[in-house]
Formats: sequence, structure tokens, C-alpha cells
Amino acid sequence: MSVISKKNIVLREVDPLILLGKNDTFLKLIENSFDSKIVVRGENVTLEGEPEEVEKLENVFSELIFLINRNKIIRKKDVETVIRMVNSKGEKTKTKEELDSVIIFGRNGYLKPKTEGQKRYVGSVMKNDIVFVIGPAGTGKTYLAVAFALSHLKNSVVKKIILARPAVEAGESLGFLPGDLREKIEPYLRPVYDSLFDMLPPEKLKTYIEKQVIEIIPLAYMRGRNLDNSFLILDEAQNATSMQMKMFLTRIGINSKAIVNGDITQIDLYDKGNSGLVQIQSILKNISGIDFVYLHKEDVIRHRLVKEIIHAYDNHEAKNNGNNKAEK
Repeated sequence: MSVISKKNIVLREVDPLILLGKNDTFLKLIENSFDSKIVVRGENVTLEGEPEEVEKLENVFSELIFLINRNKIIRKKDVETVIRMVNSKGEKTKTKEELDSVIIFGRNGYLKPKTEGQKRYVGSVMKNDIVFVIGPAGTGKTYLAVAFALSHLKNSVVKKIILARPAVEAGESLGFLPGDLREKIEPYLRPVYDSLFDMLPPEKLKTYIEKQVIEIIPLAYMRGRNLDNSFLILDEAQNATSMQMKMFLTRIGINSKAIVNGDITQIDLYDKGNSGLVQIQSILKNISGIDFVYLHKEDVIRHRLVKEIIHAYDNHEAKNNGNNKAEK
């Protein structure tokens, strides 16, 4: 005879109507995904079934309550995501801490931080409206930023995503390049497109871009705009000048968030001292709502040799700097 487990959840911190959905839509979705019995009476939810499944169901309700407290609402996609995570075949039940760290469920599964540095990155974006993320290539700066932006868009926290990059390294001099504007700038924005393709079906992404829900533009084309209810990303920010950085940051409107990414060891500006990302670290420090997150070679999640390559270059540059000082 199989063991039956019973668990009671009291909904003191959340409106049952939000949790269960209109006409119990979300409750039915949960019931159809598990064999256990779910009984709801007022603020009490009773779970009864196999111990392992009851534990999974408890995690489902716990995570949905957390999402409601954080976002005020949940949507069908949120419920499906949570169910899929806790009910994944061959995986142990996720803990609440693991569930809370998930940013978005993309085409290739759910996306969550993989290193300690990325965990700091995620925690900072949750708490602040403007986050600067500085670190080497391969640490997930752009990828996580795009995931956050899409998560905010899907949950109706923002209405628009703006992804900007300095084009043609130092001066954004696009005129001499062949083709129309899109053909001129697309090579510089390709990494952003790659991240979006990983997380959205092609047709959905095409619709978003056509309706300008998602705008992917060179940094210079943001001048003069005021962007409310938007999630802004400035990628490769080490190649933005000081004035361009100020211009970007002053575009941020009401109910908007921004992530600024860059690698200050790969500045392509003619005057490297004019990098807005380098200067901003001292200009905006200690301002509430703004944070700086630093990623390191330990946070690289590309091919295993990438870490070794970064380490080798660091040693080479340190040796050269030492030799230069000795000559002086």
C-alpha cells in the first residue's frame, strides 16, 4: 500500500483570485499536471497524494505566491514555467532558492545564473533600476541582460525594450559603409540578435521588431528620446564616449530600468581615457538605485579554453607593464 502525504497551505499573504486565476484557470492547469488531489476552501489549499508529488506541488504554490508578491500578478506563462521546472523528468524537485533565481523560460529551457558573479548580477538587477556590469567576454553580460528585459516585457512590467550598441567602434561613422541603415549596423548588433533568437520563437521576435516593441539600434540614434515604461540595454559600453554615456543614461524615463554592459580591457576608442564606462564608475558611485557588478574570468561560461586565454593575456599584459615601469 502506497504512502499518502497530506499538506495544508494557508493563503494569508496573497489574493486567492490572483493565485488560482480567473474561473480557476491556473488551478485547473496545476491539477492537470499532477495526480495529487487539490482542494481549495477559502484561504486553505489542501494537497493530498504521493509524498514526492505533494512536495513538488508545495513548491509550485510557494513559487507562485513569491511571484505574486514580487510582481503583483502572474500569468499563464508563469504558471507553466513553474510547473515545468518542478516537474521536470529525471530532475530532483527544485528548492525555492533555485526557483527564485530563474530569470526566464526560453526556447532551450529556463535561464538562471550559473556562477557566483552571475548570481550577484541577478541580485543587483532585482534591487536596482540601473546596473553597470563590467567583465570579460563570455561571462553572460549581454545574454542575462536580454533575459531580464524579456522577462519584464512578458510580465508587463515594461512595454518596450531598447537594445543599443556603439556602432563602428569609436565614432559610429556609418556613412562610408555599403547598404542601407539596417545593413550598415546589423554586424555590430548581431550578438544582441543571437541572444534574442535563443529566447524567442523567430516569428514572435519578428513581430516584436516590426511593431517596435523591441528596438535594436546604434547608440547615436537614441539622442533626443525620452523612454518611459522601457527596459534599456547598452551593450559594449566601453566604446561609448563620456558624452554618449551621459546621453544614454538621461534617456531613462518613468518606470524604466537599464543595464549597461562592457569590458574595459577591450576599449576600441582612439582616446581610451574617454571611455564613458571607465569614467562612470567614479561619477555615479554611492547613488541609491544604481549599482556596479564586476565579473571575472571565473564567471566565463564559454569553451573551457576561454578562461585560459583570458588568464594568459592578463599575465602577458602584467609582464609588459612591469617591463615598462622598469625601463622608466
